Amino acid sequence: MTTLVQPRPINEPFSDPGIILDLRFGRRALLFDLGDLTPLSPRELLRVSDAFVSHAHMDHFSGFDRLLRVCLHRDRPLHLAGPPGFGDRVAAKLTGYEWNLLDESSVDFVITVDEFAERVLRRFRFAAREAFRRREVEPPSLSPGLLLDEDDFSIEAAVFDHGLPCLGFALQERLRVNVWRDGLDRLGLPVGPWLNEAKRAVRRGDPDDAVVTVEEGGTIRLGELKAKALHVAPGQRIAYIVDIAGHDANIEKAVHLSRGADQLFIEAAFADEDAAIAAERRHLTAGTAGRIAREAGVRRVVPFHFSPRYLDRPGLIPEQVDRAFRGE
Repeated sequence: MTTLVQPRPINEPFSDPGIILDLRFGRRALLFDLGDLTPLSPRELLRVSDAFVSHAHMDHFSGFDRLLRVCLHRDRPLHLAGPPGFGDRVAAKLTGYEWNLLDESSVDFVITVDEFAERVLRRFRFAAREAFRRREVEPPSLSPGLLLDEDDFSIEAAVFDHGLPCLGFALQERLRVNVWRDGLDRLGLPVGPWLNEAKRAVRRGDPDDAVVTVEEGGTIRLGELKAKALHVAPGQRIAYIVDIAGHDANIEKAVHLSRGADQLFIEAAFADEDAAIAAERRHLTAGTAGRIAREAGVRRVVPFHFSPRYLDRPGLIPEQVDRAFRGE
């Protein structure tokens, strides 16, 4: 079945963490963290509509400048989210540049920034035509634990301890609805934008006797369309957890956030034999990362953000994560 969301790491495991989530049919992409973005092309960066930043350590936030430079003259807004105080971090970045060439005739590129602590508490707006002066605006009305809630997917977040608040994220796709072209042909129905509304109706749980309007005034009942031309399956869950201390409270939150994930991208900074260093630096060991994945029942675990001390043993961390994941 064709997937809507295709995630992949931005860098190799010993480099800055971060993943790009390509929404294949939405002409957009999401980012989890803004570390080194040089592997991403300008075309990919121009597709980015939202970026969710775990915390403002350099290896998670230094790529903001490149994203800003690429997107500066586009007319679509950019939505950012991070932990409490993140609005100050973005404002500091923006005030570090001169904006005298921007005026009322410039493309009004707008950045919105949400600060999250169990729920979105504050929202700021930075507009190019105002030289990115910060304005506080009404935060979105979202349920606790949510950073984004759209027709096709939602973004959940949890706050972890890394010596400071650090966010983890999970994308939960709604029901996956694919179209069978042969089924449409048998029904004598055309491919077209009307199918997007039909998919939304399925995801909303509309009843089978609901009427779907087809192009040129035709109609069909949703139940017949589902039976003959739509393939419905559970949506993907993709979790992302980085830079968390390996204590019980964090582990419990991590298991909850990644429960049932199809893919879990998780830091495994240190080998099991270096647990004391991991505890001192508030990072996970490979074994703890694998244990979280096993207890959460994820289908696939992707470890990354390895310490460079293991560059001469690149297979060590993945092997330890895999053993713990399999319960050995």
